[in-house]
Amino acid sequence: MDKIYLDHNATTPIAPEVLHIVTSVLRDQVGNPSSVHSMGRSARVLLDEAREQVASLIGASPSEIVFTSGGTEANNLALLGVALGIGKTGGHIVTSQVEHPSVLNPCRQLESMGFVVDRLRVDELGRIDLQSLENCLTESTLLISLQHANSETGVLQDIEKIGEIARKKGVLFHTDAVQSVGKIPLRVQDLPVDMLSISAHKLNGAKGVGALFLKKGSPDLFSPVCGGNQEKKRRGGTENVAGIAGFGKACELAQKRVDSLEFLNLSSLREHFYQLVSTLISGVEIFGDLENRLPNTLNLGFEAVEGDTLLISLDMAGVAVSTGSACSSGSGLPSPVLTAMG
Repeated sequence: MDKIYLDHNATTPIAPEVLHIVTSVLRDQVGNPSSVHSMGRSARVLLDEAREQVASLIGASPSEIVFTSGGTEANNLALLGVALGIGKTGGHIVTSQVEHPSVLNPCRQLESMGFVVDRLRVDELGRIDLQSLENCLTESTLLISLQHANSETGVLQDIEKIGEIARKKGVLFHTDAVQSVGKIPLRVQDLPVDMLSISAHKLNGAKGVGALFLKKGSPDLFSPVCGGNQEKKRRGGTENVAGIAGFGKACELAQKRVDSLEFLNLSSLREHFYQLVSTLISGVEIFGDLENRLPNTLNLGFEAVEGDTLLISLDMAGVAVSTGSACSSGSGLPSPVLTAMG
């Protein structure tokens, strides 16, 4: 039976070109990129090339890219880095109720340390109210951390307007763009964004590697991963050379897809799929903003059918879908995102 994989927001299949690079580097490259001998320098060249490829995808400078172990670490570096690097022992952070656990859980940790965290509500379409954001900012606000795209609904927040509010108030702005980078055009030089998180395995790269865009001129961050002086002292630990080299290739491939306007075709397929389903099945409801969402994402509800029951039935039929964020699966609780949307 041919299987159909429809859970790309959880993870994507690794591209053959990426797999080739990862395996060849694991096989042929033995040097530590911090070593000064020729084998170390060879590994360093691979890191430098990948840094340029990742930076190119989002319109950044290579020096603004900090490699991490994934989107979760990138989010932690932004939140804990700002709070503990600038706020030290206190301050105010603004996020939302529909963020990924890798944002919400560090915020809880910071609250236990004396920081104040505001979690903005969203409306029934999953959108953050920008006036509420502006109203909650204070003189002690250190950071706004709001996602670009939601992994469950695909809803896109207006990070340009959010960034403008942050700039006006003199507040740093971090966005979790793990779900949007590589799926839609995104250029940081055109956006008032100070930090932006990326994950390789969301765009056909290998698992276990990601990056944080850190805008030139941003304050020094506290590094939650203490160790050596790697990544310009911003993230300790020997770099995952094979994964990072593959990440660079994945970004190069993603750039070609974005340039070819593949996302427009995906949007058409998404709409066609929804029309078919809603025509064939009664009582279908779509959740989230219909206009501003990822081109590959639909969040549907079916009358009188439990989500887990439908998931298992589809799985038995060879179709892989999800009822929520992969990082929250197995909790047995309703989706926090849909709950926040009412």
